[in-house]
Amino acid sequence: MTTPHDLRLRLHSAALADLEGSRPKHLGKALAYQADDMPPEVGLHACEADFRDALKAAHATDPLVELWRRQLTKWDYAENPAWSSTEPRTDERRAEIYGLLRIEDATCVLLDDLIPVAKAAGPLVISDTFRPWYTPESQRSRPYYWPAYRRLLTDKGWPAQAVADLDTATDRVVERLADPTGEEAYQSKGLVVGYVQSGKTANFTGVIAKAFDAGYRLVIVLGGIINTLRAQTQRRLDMELVGRENILRGSSEAESDYADDPAWQAGRFLSFGDLPSALGAFDIVRMTTRDDDYKSLLQGITALEFHKHSPGRPLFDPENLHRCAARLMVVKKNKTVLTKLVKDLGKIKTPLDQIPVLIIDDESDEASVNTTKPEAEKRSAINEQISKLLKMLPRAQYVGYTATPFANVFVDPSDTEDIFPKDFIISLPRPAGYMGARDFHDLDSALEEGERTFANSNEKAHVRDIGAGADDDDTSLREAMDMFVLTAAIKLYREEVGGLGEGHFRHHTMLVHESVRTNDHRELHDRVLNLWTNAGYTGPRGHARLRRLFETDVAPVSAVRADGYSVPETYEELMPFVGPAAMRIGRDDKPVIVVNGDKDLETGDADFDKRPIWKILIGGQLLARGFTVEGLTVSYFRRRAGNASALMQMGRWFGFRRGYRDLVRLYLGRSENLRDKEIDLYEAFHALCLDEEAFRGELERYAVLVDGCPQITPDKVPPLVSQHLPWLKPTSPNKMYNARLELVRSAGRWEEPTAYPLRRADLARNTELWMPVLESLDREPNSYAYHFAQEKTVHRYRALAGTLPADDLLSTLGGLVWEHPQHFTPHLRYIEEITRKRLVEDWVVLAPQHAGAQGKSVLLGAERRRYSWFERDRRRDRYPLFGAVSDRKHRGVAHRIAGALPDSGDPSTEALVADRRGALVLYPIVERDHRDSIEDGRVDPGKLVVAFSFVAPASAHSANGQVVQFTTISPTADAIIDVSKIHTV
Repeated sequence: MTTPHDLRLRLHSAALADLEGSRPKHLGKALAYQADDMPPEVGLHACEADFRDALKAAHATDPLVELWRRQLTKWDYAENPAWSSTEPRTDERRAEIYGLLRIEDATCVLLDDLIPVAKAAGPLVISDTFRPWYTPESQRSRPYYWPAYRRLLTDKGWPAQAVADLDTATDRVVERLADPTGEEAYQSKGLVVGYVQSGKTANFTGVIAKAFDAGYRLVIVLGGIINTLRAQTQRRLDMELVGRENILRGSSEAESDYADDPAWQAGRFLSFGDLPSALGAFDIVRMTTRDDDYKSLLQGITALEFHKHSPGRPLFDPENLHRCAARLMVVKKNKTVLTKLVKDLGKIKTPLDQIPVLIIDDESDEASVNTTKPEAEKRSAINEQISKLLKMLPRAQYVGYTATPFANVFVDPSDTEDIFPKDFIISLPRPAGYMGARDFHDLDSALEEGERTFANSNEKAHVRDIGAGADDDDTSLREAMDMFVLTAAIKLYREEVGGLGEGHFRHHTMLVHESVRTNDHRELHDRVLNLWTNAGYTGPRGHARLRRLFETDVAPVSAVRADGYSVPETYEELMPFVGPAAMRIGRDDKPVIVVNGDKDLETGDADFDKRPIWKILIGGQLLARGFTVEGLTVSYFRRRAGNASALMQMGRWFGFRRGYRDLVRLYLGRSENLRDKEIDLYEAFHALCLDEEAFRGELERYAVLVDGCPQITPDKVPPLVSQHLPWLKPTSPNKMYNARLELVRSAGRWEEPTAYPLRRADLARNTELWMPVLESLDREPNSYAYHFAQEKTVHRYRALAGTLPADDLLSTLGGLVWEHPQHFTPHLRYIEEITRKRLVEDWVVLAPQHAGAQGKSVLLGAERRRYSWFERDRRRDRYPLFGAVSDRKHRGVAHRIAGALPDSGDPSTEALVADRRGALVLYPIVERDHRDSIEDGRVDPGKLVVAFSFVAPASAHSANGQVVQFTTISPTADAIIDVSKIHTV
């Protein structure tokens, strides 16, 4: 029976379909016009009042709401449409849409409640100027593969906002490629920076679809360095872009290379209904298949030939370009494979300078970067073949994709044959629902250790300490396995009791990653298998361990982080699901799969496309980059790495965890013994997370145009890379060249130098320079506070305070001695600049004082006044730099004084606020080795580090908005900047 809801949905579907490619128009007229061609009863719903009544009764996932969500999102996101003068994704744009629809205020309010304006940040773009060619007008008559891909994503359940975000992000890439129909051959090179396992493949699939539609006719995807990764990428593109008809090309279903693929059998591969060429579009010819990389064969050479409809015109002429089939190949980054491709391209008759080519380099910082020394005559093997491709294909566009971009931005920009992203760097926004590095760390927390709980601390909720003695004791590994079984049982519970439905959790996996060596994998497999055999998961011993883990860990974490998903109230309620969970994992007597590429060692098939996998995975390099471990819930990680890029790529626990985010656990190697070169992996991931956040933050600052022009171009990006942990370089030294940061303008931002001297004479000199400042402060401490209204927290502390003229502070800072002067020089130059230009008149100096009788203090100066001192220690490394010096609770007041935050809500703090005023916070530090030497509050000035942080006036910007000055120096094999931190976010 047809319901009023069905009739209304049918009517609105027709009206919005009619408005699909146009501006918003009078809704009442659109509904009435469509109702004329429908049964009479539909007319009852052809008015705004009926629509409003339906919205009042609707929920966020109602089909009518979803229909309008898709259309409103499309209009919200439209870039520079002819019908709008407002910015996309703003309240002003939405109001303009409502105005064009001619709908009443009451209807607008209901739509805003159900479909709020998506204001999430779009991609950040660092770009040289480019010639606009990819416009809605130029593409209006040719879209085919992009609309098909967009429909597929919508059918898969992608939210309208996510599809719109992808549309915007892929436009930013494609518009910066060269016009494939242009007379002049131009080679654009760019880099797209995503997050580890965050959907980069979806982005470059969308870019390829749009590039095909625009006229690119050869797409080469460099799909990793191992067969598994290449095949994974090939399948994804075949399934979501190429489609069934292009795969079969007249062959039978049984002859397809996907005949054994469950998704193929279930009809989940994209289908056009017929060959696209028979439907007025063009076909995609695959030069590689799921199982076969590029092969040098005669028929392959023939298949690379391009037929010209108008022989007298070049291939790139629209008359030819839009009538010939496209070619797609997914090739491994292997010297032999790429050499075959280069050789075959050299043999085809079609002039290579006429073929619009797009090269997508997945994981572009791996293997693709030239790792030979700058003075070497030869390139490294893979880089040499990529360079040959670019040289022989003048119309080839190169776009690298990676989550760890540092190696790519360190490529020498002056080497025109290399892959430096000279034209653009695009940083993709963090996707909704993504669980990344920051979700395992407390980056922004001002809470003391004792105040942290499962609710307010990511570390407490998700991270468990393996400890340094794990080699001799399997307690931590056994607990991780118990957690794996326990979370498996909860997934089954959520399917049956929580209403998610059977099969919702298709995969459930645990990753054990200790070593890259295959021999270690053999020993580790035997250890894990032995623990599993003796675990007794269906007996009293196993249930006792699982009950304890449930009550002390899983239940309290999920109670505050389950996000609405069901959680058993007691272990007894969960117990019936434990046995089935353990049986599913141990099925076929193979609870453990070794994944390392060694056929003699591998114990099972880890192909997530072919079957559900509930297993423990052991591996090394294969599991360290690119390979997606589906359903990953528990990770046991002890593998070390020498640089941030390698370590970040090992974070397979990053990704989307729909329905089980609260269950994710990371068992990580921790160590305090840095003197013996033991590495605290949690500290390492914390540091690289800060590196990543800092780099993206810098890109965000410089992506803003100044007077319509870019602040910086991609060749100026290397100095923006920071390094928060001395031993953890951004990438390997053979992928880096030298650049020197000259000046950092940091108006309104917290800055924290860390490279204080080691020599006692230098420390004593610095202490002497600071003494007049300390002695000028108030005799007694006052209380200062900042009320963070949104977070409903107050950061309060006691401090000695005083005001120092800008010239006096500059004189003090200019006389300080540093262990590595280049760490502070860029900031000193900025302070010199704003002092000279009178952008800062004076500075409030704060010296925080400990509360309570146990507070530590020292006697300093001629008057022997007492000042609180702080326990901080340097990294135990050849770069003896401090980590974090400041306390986060001190920052709000300093930011307020400098004008970077609104009213503090505290009279004492507000009394210190003034125009053109900065804030500086002093931290006298006594390091571990010198604390015993303090007697009756007396300390040797040579054993005291007077550290500081500062916030320049928020108004102290440069006239044109520029924020950085820098120089680059000749390439070397060493790091560009050995900086513990350029700035602290």
